[in-house]
Amino acid sequence: MRELRKKQIRIKANSVREKCKVGRYGIIDLFKECERLGYNLIRYPLGDNADLGFVLMKENDIIIFTNTSSRLSREIFTLAHEIGHVILHMNKEEPFIDDNVTISGGSTDEKEQEANYFAACLLMPEADVERFLDFELDEFPKRNLSAMDIARIMSEFNVSFDMALNRLENLEKIDAEEHLRLDNEKNQRRVGNLLRSVGGNAKLNEAAEYIDIPYEYMEYVIYNYNHNAIPQGTLERALEYFHLTMDDISDRLSDFTEEQDDLDDLIGGLID
Repeated sequence: MRELRKKQIRIKANSVREKCKVGRYGIIDLFKECERLGYNLIRYPLGDNADLGFVLMKENDIIIFTNTSSRLSREIFTLAHEIGHVILHMNKEEPFIDDNVTISGGSTDEKEQEANYFAACLLMPEADVERFLDFELDEFPKRNLSAMDIARIMSEFNVSFDMALNRLENLEKIDAEEHLRLDNEKNQRRVGNLLRSVGGNAKLNEAAEYIDIPYEYMEYVIYNYNHNAIPQGTLERALEYFHLTMDDISDRLSDFTEEQDDLDDLIGGLID
């Protein structure tokens, strides 16, 4: 990626970050910020082997989906990545669907690399990383970082252990050898234990398995039910999230009994 393009992305990421509520170092709740930015966010557990997220434009609305079966820190990075697609690449024709390859930086696609860079700049801006290293860690850079230091960075910036290491190496705060040493130390001590040892947010290393569906999504669910795309059971499950029953929306429903897709397929069907 050219340096000029990197600078452009940093500026855009900083512009988004300035609209967010930030704690001492990290964005407090990117999920809430996503909604304040005007995007329709769907959080739903599709399973470990499913896609991590996607973003698309549907009838001039931006819809972002994150899979809550992934670790919370990974889900947060996925959301930052999808916001990057919105800011840098979004148009009406092209959805972006992201999996472990695109989110982990394994893709050679330029837009995926740019979205990852945007996410890193949004979650861990260079100036805030330097401020953390200066204010919070004694005698850095005279001493090497420890896995416990990385766990503290995780909690302050709401990122994964791996993302923290990648960002620190990209900012030349650690080299490849230190990266490997810290990664080995992580594997020996386990991230959850490290987070607990520093009084950090252990939930970052766990899957939220959370369900959050905007009310506007009900219009899509009802439309699909009325057009025989989903069975009644799926509609009833969706209604439960809003404490509604079939009777509450009976005047808007067509009757049919054919069993087809379930709610997981309906979520995926947004991108069809």
